Amino acid sequence: MAKISKNIAKARAAVTKPAYPLNEAVTLLKQVKYAKFDETVDLTMRLGVDTRHADQMVRGTVVLPHGLGKTKTVAVIASGDRQKEAQEAGADFVGGEEMVEKIQKENWTAFDALIATPDMMKVVGRLGKVLGPKGLMPNPKTGTVTQDVAAAVKEIKAGKVEFRADKTSLVHVPVGKLSFDPQKLIDNATTVISSIVRAKPSAAKGKYIKSVTLSSTMGPGVPLDSAVADAAGKH
Repeated sequence: MAKISKNIAKARAAVTKPAYPLNEAVTLLKQVKYAKFDETVDLTMRLGVDTRHADQMVRGTVVLPHGLGKTKTVAVIASGDRQKEAQEAGADFVGGEEMVEKIQKENWTAFDALIATPDMMKVVGRLGKVLGPKGLMPNPKTGTVTQDVAAAVKEIKAGKVEFRADKTSLVHVPVGKLSFDPQKLIDNATTVISSIVRAKPSAAKGKYIKSVTLSSTMGPGVPLDSAVADAAGKH
């Protein structure tokens, strides 16, 4: 078993209750911070779904009210006027088939999100092997296959994040930086929980939200009490 550092041990030891209200969890993560960089705060939810069944898949996007503390690099594959619209909206990389070739031949993925227009999906479809494992493949369900590329670019730049249940039924979503004002982290986390509660598949049976944990890059996982999900569901 790997030996843990004194800092990690001390931070974990500070988590003394079985569950915390969201505001207390944010305060605790700030109190036990020891890393010298601005850590990302993540929300992890364990769901009562079986993602092997398509009708129990949980996936979607949400725009965080206070963003992520960093601007995402956005690439757009489009044709004609849509390229100009994407550039004017602030896209970092804009191209057509030549960008598809660059990604395919050079394994180039120097972007955080890729948007494509529907007419370009015939060629973008060839990039599954490169983009799929990285979670970068454009998808209509997440708003990254669209004619309105300008709106899509602006949403992602404003702090739009994607959530998706993995094969163990966990959803991991970043909700900001540890340096954020506590209320901003609370607002972002509540917005994410609320979106995931609303995304409950009709085929899911039994308890949907099994657990919710807030953590920072180097910090401990702080379990949140069930009232957090209940309150967010009414949000």
